[in-house]
Amino acid sequence: MDQVLKEKVILISGASRGIGRAVAKQLAAKGATLILLSRTLRDLESLHDEILHANNPQPSICGFNLCSAKPEDYDDLRRNIAKQYGRLDGVIHNAGILGSLTPLEYFNLQTWYQVLQVNLNSTLMLTQATLPLLKQAITGSIVFTLSEQSNTPKANWGAYAVADAGRNAFLQMLAAECENLTNIRVNAVLPTKVKTSLRAEAYPAESNESLSDPANLGAHYVYLMSDESKHLNGTTITAG
Repeated sequence: MDQVLKEKVILISGASRGIGRAVAKQLAAKGATLILLSRTLRDLESLHDEILHANNPQPSICGFNLCSAKPEDYDDLRRNIAKQYGRLDGVIHNAGILGSLTPLEYFNLQTWYQVLQVNLNSTLMLTQATLPLLKQAITGSIVFTLSEQSNTPKANWGAYAVADAGRNAFLQMLAAECENLTNIRVNAVLPTKVKTSLRAEAYPAESNESLSDPANLGAHYVYLMSDESKHLNGTTITAG
C-alpha cells in the first residue's frame, strides 16, 4: 500500500494550504504525480519543494485563479496536461473561499458572485476540461471536498452554503452520469471540525484544541483515489 498511487496523475485544486496542502503531501507519499493548482504561486512553490525533499515524484505547479479564469484558460490547462502527461487519473475539487457570514438580505453581490464562481462554477468548468483526459485513464476518480453546509445549511452562511449545496447536487448528478462510464467514479469527503484558515475565519473564537489536523483526512483521499475504491460511486465519507 506504500505506493498505491504509483504512476497515477492527479490534479488537486486549492492545493496551496489547509486540507489541499495536507492531502497533496500524502498523495505524493503514496506515489502520485500531482498537478498542484492554486492562485497562490508562492505557496505552491514551497509545497513543490516539500514534496521533492521527501523523495516523492516531482509535481507540477499551476498558478490558476478560479475566480477570474475564462473558458480558454481551462482549455489551455487541459492541453498542457495532455502534452506533459498524456492522461489524467484523478481530480480533487478542493478549492473554496468563505466570502462572508451575512444575512441574505444584506449579502454583498460582488462577494456572492466571487464565492459562487470559485466554489461552484469553477467545478463545472474544471470538470468539463478534465473529463476527456479522465476517460482515457484505466480507472479515473473525481473527489469533492464538501462541508456540513452541503446538507444542512445554516442561517447567515450565504453564498458559501448555497455553493456547497450546489456542489453536492453537482456531485450526485455527475456520479449518475458516470455510471455508464465504467472507468470513472465520483465521490466526496466531508470534513468536520478540521483546523483550517477558512474555519478560523468562520469561527474566530473557536479553540484549536477542539479541531483535528488536516493531515488526518489524507487516508480518505488516498483511498478514493486508489483502485481500492473503484467499486464506489456517489459516496460521501464523513471524517474529522
